[in-house]
Amino acid sequence: MDDLHDLRVRHMTLVDCRAVSEIRVGGWRTAYAGLVPQSHLDGLDVAEDAEKRREMLLKAGNPVVNLVAERAGEVLGWAAYGPYRDGDIRTGDAELYAIYVRPGHLGGGVGGALLRTSLDRCRAAGYPRVFLWVLKENARARRFYEHHGFAPDGVEEPFEVDGVEIPELRYALWLEPGENTP
Repeated sequence: MDDLHDLRVRHMTLVDCRAVSEIRVGGWRTAYAGLVPQSHLDGLDVAEDAEKRREMLLKAGNPVVNLVAERAGEVLGWAAYGPYRDGDIRTGDAELYAIYVRPGHLGGGVGGALLRTSLDRCRAAGYPRVFLWVLKENARARRFYEHHGFAPDGVEEPFEVDGVEIPELRYALWLEPGENTP
């Protein structure tokens, strides 16, 4: 179990792109083994992903907030959130796009710290609700989100990976006191 006292959550910078990509690629390979085609997992490239992260951070007007969790200068996790994406429809809600923790640090509170910080910031920004998408068969991730108050809202859509459709569930969490999760 990691010690959370010296864990720091902060905004991601360009210097963090390589570490975040290592975490993201490692996270995909760990969490989605057996759930998505192995050919896709084998084709993930850290350098290519890091370049995409750099481009996104430098994009003017990008509403996505990227956070990292670090301890003693080592980036251990990454989260990204922003406005809910539903085509051109804007609902006024937020979406948690991603949370990944460096393999070897799962279950140590890094993901929880990133999630709590993301939710606190969404609440402060005035978002009434946060949505996220999770692979239906990703039991570990579903337990994590349910533990933090999220619940499936009945919406399911396929996510295509290398020509294979994989079911995803949408989860929701109301941020305003007294609201019910859909």
